[in-house]
Amino acid sequence: MTTTGAPHLVPPASECVPRAHIEAQQLDRLRTLLDAVHGPNRFYTRKLDDAGISAATLRTPDDLRLLPLTSKQELAADQDDTPPWGTAHTEPLAHYTRYHQTSSTTGRPLRWLDTDESWQWVMHCWATVFRAAQVTAHDRVFFPFGFGPFLGFWSAFDAGSQLGALCIPGGGMSSETRLQLLDASQPTIVCCTPTYALRLAQVARETGLLDLAASPVRTVIVAGEPGGSIAATRAQIEAGWDARVIDHHGLTEVGPISFECWEAPGGLHLNECEFICEVIDPTTGDPVADGAAGELVVTNLGRTASPVIRYRTADVVRLDRTACPCGRTLVRAAGGILSRADDMVCVRGVNVYPTAVEAVVRRVPEVVEFRSTISVTDALSELTVELELEPGSVSQDVSTRVAQALRESMGLTVPVRVVDAGTLPRFEMKARRFVVEAP
Repeated sequence: MTTTGAPHLVPPASECVPRAHIEAQQLDRLRTLLDAVHGPNRFYTRKLDDAGISAATLRTPDDLRLLPLTSKQELAADQDDTPPWGTAHTEPLAHYTRYHQTSSTTGRPLRWLDTDESWQWVMHCWATVFRAAQVTAHDRVFFPFGFGPFLGFWSAFDAGSQLGALCIPGGGMSSETRLQLLDASQPTIVCCTPTYALRLAQVARETGLLDLAASPVRTVIVAGEPGGSIAATRAQIEAGWDARVIDHHGLTEVGPISFECWEAPGGLHLNECEFICEVIDPTTGDPVADGAAGELVVTNLGRTASPVIRYRTADVVRLDRTACPCGRTLVRAAGGILSRADDMVCVRGVNVYPTAVEAVVRRVPEVVEFRSTISVTDALSELTVELELEPGSVSQDVSTRVAQALRESMGLTVPVRVVDAGTLPRFEMKARRFVVEAP
């Protein structure tokens, strides 16, 4: 894998301080946030008043749990009741300069506004991602994605420009045209989804337009899907590009939460300098022990104009507080985002997550694309998997191997069938490979 030319950037002192210092800073900033939102922000004023909580109530870090949780459903209902923006903004509407919306993979999109000040904070968080990925002003960063209203890599593009890097937009293009632009502009960094990194590698192989492994790209920063921390998916991307994969995750309504450091692949540091992060049991709301999987709950501390307080992300993580080789004391999500709490489907008594299927299928190199479908028959859920294969692959052999691997990994007998090339959809942003059919 190419790492030539990668600088060695030392983490800032703020990311390496003792845990007690991080928690004290978080508590101070949380009090400041609550003082700022109480009154102007009608959504959170109602929630805080109903709970009888104020900034003065919070005396220790454990007092955070006195605050009520916030769900996406609450925010969506607030926007339905007070269209189009809802009441979860702290500044007068005339102060807001940026509009984004969620990708709507699980329902109607949330609309989200930022002032210039809150947008600068979002870019500051993305600068943390870039620093950990060893990106500097000397880099050229290519963004092969459609610049729509979702937050996506908009903040990364602006943060890269502020960093001094040459940022190259690749929206509104076919994959072939993007490969030609990549060849012409010679970037060292590419930012896209894991799915699209694999897609560009496939198109490059099929068309012969470009040998990506011979390009100057040394790092592919991925986000938008859990694939960057799935070992098999990560390995395919790194093999296709001969470049290091750096994972990252965030949400439009929350901001860029996490980042992977160069020194410890396969996990995500949670940016506790800018977020308070908790992990709870998604059913009871109680905190879970470190090392146990649970739902990530986030409070952003610097996006005062459009904050979220104890926000249920639905991302399932497992915290790791052991020392990291990079020197950061920020907690890590071991293995990245393990799944989505709202993606789990029970199939014949087995809990099935999209990430578990992908982890199996991506280990089979002949698979170009796949789709998992959950159908309900006589009140029973069934899983089937469709595959597109590399030309020349033996369909029966590959489908048998995938079915056996799924059975060994998940304890389920899953029908697997091979479909014609080009049958399955391709995705530029978040992939929708896990389809749940209505009964």
